[in-house]
Amino acid sequence: MDMDTTIEQPTQARLVTGEDREVPVQAVLRYTADDPLAVFLDFPAEAALHGEEVTWTFARSLLDQGLRAPAGHGDVQIWPYGRTRTVLELHSPHGMALLLFQAATLRHFLVRSYGTVPCGQEDVSAVVERGLSTLFGGV
Repeated sequence: MDMDTTIEQPTQARLVTGEDREVPVQAVLRYTADDPLAVFLDFPAEAALHGEEVTWTFARSLLDQGLRAPAGHGDVQIWPYGRTRTVLELHSPHGMALLLFQAATLRHFLVRSYGTVPCGQEDVSAVVERGLSTLFGGV
């Protein structure tokens, strides 16, 4: 398997404000065979609170589950919203963001990711090796 395979899919979300308004926000969904269990959601600097690019990382399985029923707890929660949209609720020390995505866009991205690394065929040995190396500082 080519471990350099990366899928990037630009998307638009709607940020729900405290006044229940929806503000358009650009983002990029990203998946890489190099980290097969994760999905990355990149926000450009102009969309981020502190004016710096921000990346959220969460389990691909969480996205899969959240498209069908409420899923997740803690920093990332996902659930269907009506027939055509999906909510991502993101929590950080700076606050909470509620984002609405077109469910079809998220499903399309997920199908593409499974085309790259099928569910259940994720080779996590390199991910574990990198994590242990980071944890022990190359000792």
